[in-house]
Amino acid sequence: MTGFRLTTLLALSASALALAACGSAEVASPGEGDFGGGGGGGGGPTPLPPGTPAADCPTGFANVGLVAANTLRVCQLPQQILGALTVPLRAGTIYSISGRTEVGTDRGIDAASPTPGSAQGILTIEPGVRIFASGGSDYLIVNRGSQIFAEGTATQPIVFTSRQNVEGTTTETSQGQWGGLVIAGRAPQANCQLTAPVTCTGTVEGTSAFYGGNTPSDNSGRIRYVQIKYSGFEIAPGNELQGLTMAGVGSGTTVDHVQIHNSSDDGIEIFGGNVNLRHLVITGADDDGLDTDTGWRGGAQFGIVTQRPPNATSRSAGFEFSAAPASTPLASRYVSQPKIANFTLVGRNSPTNAHTVAHFDTGTDATVINSVFTNVAGSASGCLDIADADTETSMPTFTSIYMSCGISYRPGGSAARSQSVFTAGTGNTPAGASTLTAPASGTSLSNQVLTFINGANETAVTPANAPAVYPFFTATTYIGAVQNASDTWWQGWTCGLTSGATC
Repeated sequence: MTGFRLTTLLALSASALALAACGSAEVASPGEGDFGGGGGGGGGPTPLPPGTPAADCPTGFANVGLVAANTLRVCQLPQQILGALTVPLRAGTIYSISGRTEVGTDRGIDAASPTPGSAQGILTIEPGVRIFASGGSDYLIVNRGSQIFAEGTATQPIVFTSRQNVEGTTTETSQGQWGGLVIAGRAPQANCQLTAPVTCTGTVEGTSAFYGGNTPSDNSGRIRYVQIKYSGFEIAPGNELQGLTMAGVGSGTTVDHVQIHNSSDDGIEIFGGNVNLRHLVITGADDDGLDTDTGWRGGAQFGIVTQRPPNATSRSAGFEFSAAPASTPLASRYVSQPKIANFTLVGRNSPTNAHTVAHFDTGTDATVINSVFTNVAGSASGCLDIADADTETSMPTFTSIYMSCGISYRPGGSAARSQSVFTAGTGNTPAGASTLTAPASGTSLSNQVLTFINGANETAVTPANAPAVYPFFTATTYIGAVQNASDTWWQGWTCGLTSGATC
């Protein structure tokens, strides 16, 4: 079924229509498979005079009124999406989610033998669509065995945001206004026992959804040219929703050109799985930019991470890479093995050493190449923290990394350990003088540090051969996320990084 282009919504039964008004809908399931592509939009939105809301909602969506000074019709997604549902781009229309909005039900760990009674959902979102949520308990989750196809374009990104943002009341410091996007897949993770009988005991942080399984190449769909803004919500201390959470997501899933802006927790957190990512922009996360845990064994290439200034002394980093669980001996752990290339991390202006640009712990066996770690002058935090002996034993590999922080290694007991691991690599600069420059069209946001284009010092570093390190990577002649001012992969589909592109 791969490649099949779904062009219309499947017919809804009368009973399903009744359920849609109550926030749920069910359509005939086409079975498991890749139902990517557009559809459901009827050839594009019908023009309406500016500021005129649509008169109604598409079939399968609940009409819940108007928003933005009555200029947009709000069409609410069903809370349970079974079968195929397309969110079409329509003039005068914006979409919403309310509460825990699920795509499919949990189909279990094995694609060949789905859980009896479970049902698949396939959610397709057309380019240019905007979806908002109103509170911390509102989030969208794609369950194991289901898929999402949110594929925007460079000129028509898909936007997930908050009601406050739609109503124009967000500021540069707004955050935590809704839950975020969660994807659960069937790829291996540290909390799965993958010998017979196969069981998974892990649940996705901030939810009760199970994740993980025995399919490294599991396919949860495609996410391209997507913004996720003002998300993140603390369910309980240490149990939070992020901007984008991926748990047990397999390498068959595509994640490319994604921005997370002003998450109150992490920008992106990855729990286990084998998903690969490209072209990430994480701006203003209140906790970590990219956070990994429970055995992620995928890769990420081309990323810009800029942190907001701290408002607390809790540890926060551009990278926080963990392997968990730490309760078992290192030799028997399913440790995280992240592969990272061409990132530029701009750390916080921290008054304490609780913050670190890049933090690695619990035995994480990371490979990081061709990247730049920096923070602003006067920051008390270090560039790198190899936090424990287990991680030192795993010996993370650093190659062609340019660090330029006032303090190279986080002060304290781990400084010697961090130095030992970093200097064991090749082509690394531990205490450089950064010549990163802001983009010519850049906007200086008060809670961001937007300096990520290479200068002469960064350009002088010889990059490693990225595809030889990890086949997913593409070769570059430079380190960092952006080669020069002509390298504009981050422009157009993001907000807050260029003049006029406010968030």
